[in-house]
Amino acid sequence: MHAPDADVPKGRKRFVPLENNPEVMSLLVHKLGLSEKLAFHDVFSIDEPELLAFVPRPALALLLIFPVSETYEKFRVQEDSPKPEYQGSGPDEPVVWYKQTIGNACGLIGLLHGVSNGAARSYIEPNSNLSKLISDAIPLKPVERAELLYESQALESAHQSAATGGDTSAPEADVSVDLHFVCFIKSEDNHLWEMDGRRKGPLDRGVLTADEDVLSEKALDLGVRSFLKREQEAGGGDLRFSLIALSPSLD
Repeated sequence: MHAPDADVPKGRKRFVPLENNPEVMSLLVHKLGLSEKLAFHDVFSIDEPELLAFVPRPALALLLIFPVSETYEKFRVQEDSPKPEYQGSGPDEPVVWYKQTIGNACGLIGLLHGVSNGAARSYIEPNSNLSKLISDAIPLKPVERAELLYESQALESAHQSAATGGDTSAPEADVSVDLHFVCFIKSEDNHLWEMDGRRKGPLDRGVLTADEDVLSEKALDLGVRSFLKREQEAGGGDLRFSLIALSPSLD
């Protein structure tokens, strides 16, 4: 099995992996400066409308958590190979993308992708650590941007307190986990983007209408369902996966 952070350069720091738990994820983004009007919620089904109805809407970001399989690795390499390394930066960049250079930080990178893009960004408290981090990141190219995250004390301490606040005891930072987080977001210009710090850059998965969110039928077809279909067609891949959505708080 290919560890999700095998691409992280040797000798780089590693975080304690985040538990895939909406409360933990919400705690982390709130601690960094996202308004408590938004929170993460479990998505129990992508095919049963009555279960989908439990998720408050609109859903502004969707985090898919899955075990890294041979099928996924093959597809990732095949899709990325012809692409140049992404060099986007600045205020005209369609999405803010972060390259992962910290071990076991794919959950954190996924969360940052979710709150740095689309409508979620307008819920960030002014003068918060998150607000400062994103405004510092926007002018930078991906390598410098990754270094900014790597050096951020605010990010590290918020991550540490969230990682130790889950339901299960947190693993050690030097343990490699086989679970990976990918974030789907809807940009201001109504495109669905797959955001993954292990890829060569952000991936435009197609156009949505103004009233479709990341849990709409079309967004699910373009994103999560096509991912799962690939795994199924490859023959009995490990389809343990879970989803959490960033959407309005229930309180």
